[in-house]
Amino acid sequence: MMRTDVTHFRCDIRDGIAFVSLDRPDRKNPLTFDSYAELRDWFRDLAYADDVHAVVFGSNGGNFSSGGDVHDIIGPLTKMSMKELLAFTRMTGDLVKAIVNCGKPVIAAIDGVCVGAGAIIAMASDLRIATPQAKCAFLFTRVGLAGCDMGACAILPRIIGQGRAAELLYTGRSMSADEGSAWGFYNSVVPAEELDQAAENLASRIASGPNFGHMMTKTMLAQEWSMSIEQAIEAEAQAQAICMQTADFERAYRAFVAKSKPEFEGN
Repeated sequence: MMRTDVTHFRCDIRDGIAFVSLDRPDRKNPLTFDSYAELRDWFRDLAYADDVHAVVFGSNGGNFSSGGDVHDIIGPLTKMSMKELLAFTRMTGDLVKAIVNCGKPVIAAIDGVCVGAGAIIAMASDLRIATPQAKCAFLFTRVGLAGCDMGACAILPRIIGQGRAAELLYTGRSMSADEGSAWGFYNSVVPAEELDQAAENLASRIASGPNFGHMMTKTMLAQEWSMSIEQAIEAEAQAQAICMQTADFERAYRAFVAKSKPEFEGN
């Protein structure tokens, strides 16, 4: 069973869906050293949880996340040694790797501010739903750093293209909801009052599907970035052959013959 007794973010699990969000709405949900680490560990554990089939990483209080907390993170970072700084940047990168490798589709439901590390979490998610008020910015250069943080230079161009990603990473400017929708960053844009329900509906649709197959799909989406076409085709042949041994594959066949809707069980 996936744990919900977390300290530094909100977590609720129901009907096979984990609903998580940062929980400092008074400060637009910044990340701290503790919330980074706890989220990393939680997503790592998620890979072994059979009771969660999809994740909604939501907004809280009208905002997704304002990124690393200025006082709790950025201030202390200016006083750290190189060894300490590298431990921190590796830890933040480990959060992205944990999201990518958790084996469960992750949906980011984005309202309001979504910047810095918050934008990275949205980027690392599989699907993104936004409101018209969503403002997403990879603002690392605006605090004197490089745009290449937590996998941004690898992942963002694959979502919106090299040129558009380069502009956002060099300038740190906000990407509007309209731009994000037109560029393919957002899968859909919905009114703010419909955001939570839209994300839950999408998560429910995914959670009712063949969860082993979804895990394999997520795995291949991540691994095939570094493969040649020939390697990818062979990897997918092996993945699909494995999926053909699942009971869900047989259930789908029997439902088709019976002209009914298959009820997948994830095995």
